[in-house]
Amino acid sequence: MNFLFTWRYFKAKKSTNAINIISWVSVSAITVGTASLIVVLSVFNGLEQLVQSLYSAFYTDIKVSAVRGKFISVSEKNLEQVKQLKGISGYSLTIEDKALLQFNSNQQIVVLKGVDSNYQHISGISRNISRGKFAVGTADHPDAVLGAGVESGLNLESDRAIVPVTAYLFRNGPAINPESPARQISPEDPASAVRSAEIAAAGAFRIQQDFDNKYVITNMPFMQRVLGLDSNQYSAVEIACLNPATTNDVKDNLQRIFGPGYKVQTRYEQNQTLFNVMRMEKWVIYAMLSLILAVAAFNMVGALTMLVLEKKKDIQVLKAMGANNRYIQRIFLSEGLLLGLLGGIGGVLLALLACWLQVQFKLVPLQGNFLIDYYPVKIIPGDLLLVGGTILVVALLASWLPARKAARQVFELKS
Repeated sequence: MNFLFTWRYFKAKKSTNAINIISWVSVSAITVGTASLIVVLSVFNGLEQLVQSLYSAFYTDIKVSAVRGKFISVSEKNLEQVKQLKGISGYSLTIEDKALLQFNSNQQIVVLKGVDSNYQHISGISRNISRGKFAVGTADHPDAVLGAGVESGLNLESDRAIVPVTAYLFRNGPAINPESPARQISPEDPASAVRSAEIAAAGAFRIQQDFDNKYVITNMPFMQRVLGLDSNQYSAVEIACLNPATTNDVKDNLQRIFGPGYKVQTRYEQNQTLFNVMRMEKWVIYAMLSLILAVAAFNMVGALTMLVLEKKKDIQVLKAMGANNRYIQRIFLSEGLLLGLLGGIGGVLLALLACWLQVQFKLVPLQGNFLIDYYPVKIIPGDLLLVGGTILVVALLASWLPARKAARQVFELKS
């Protein structure tokens, strides 16, 4: 019954036209605030999804690496246990270290990453080749796939380069295999701390600037030979899962296989700082845009207060008919909820339209070197529920004082 009074009060013509104007201003402000919140949250969702897709092309689902130092020892027993583990589609053994690449007079410091033959099946690099082909060669005749930024920095074309690239690897610290000639460092000869090798450029990949400007992919046996590592020593074991939903279960099983001396990280944990910053930015923007709804709340307080003053006689009649203070209060609380509901529905529809137009017509371009040229959007039902809950709280808080004032009006009988 109280909603019947609420609807009649909303659509009825007021004696003071300002009440109608303020009410519609409140609804419009809530509409704009709701649409802004949903659109901005959807853009952040789209950007997060884009970043995840870019990083998933380079980082595997799970990575096993050293807690301390750069290299780990992996036994045949460990690898056999990994093969038999349910939930994984494959694994790759990798070795990486910093190196200086030189091509003619151009030099660039990179991370040289040696991979085995399984790597192209568990990583997306082979699907993002922009020039040449994915080929890493052999231990004695190494090939390399350069990041597009590295390729540009060295001023070469990977699929046409005739002269090989010279790689200098810096070996500081104690030798892992002192008997290996590749690891013997003489204190009297500083040059013995550097090992050089020629690598043929086979292709280039383009994923994202963080990877394109930093990484060069070659073969693992070559890296083991140059660095003087034992046959069971690697930088990491990188693993792909059959189902992303089971990643944490696979991670726990891997931790039990390798033990506490090894660090097992999911793709999210490998880039935890980045994703945490993105989510923090999303919630900060949400809090800032919620101020638009707070402004709408002030308009709503004014509209409901003026409505209470206009309906003073109606309140007296209702009390004379037996309505208690709680019933009167619910009527005006419902009036505030109605204003919030109308504004919220309008905002959701406006946001859905804006997101659809952005996807279809790319109205707002995205500046920079990305896979797409427009701001991506992704609407998540959870965001709609969050915004709806925010509107509900704002509407209740804004209508509480006017509703309480209406309920506390003194009942007077006049002859």
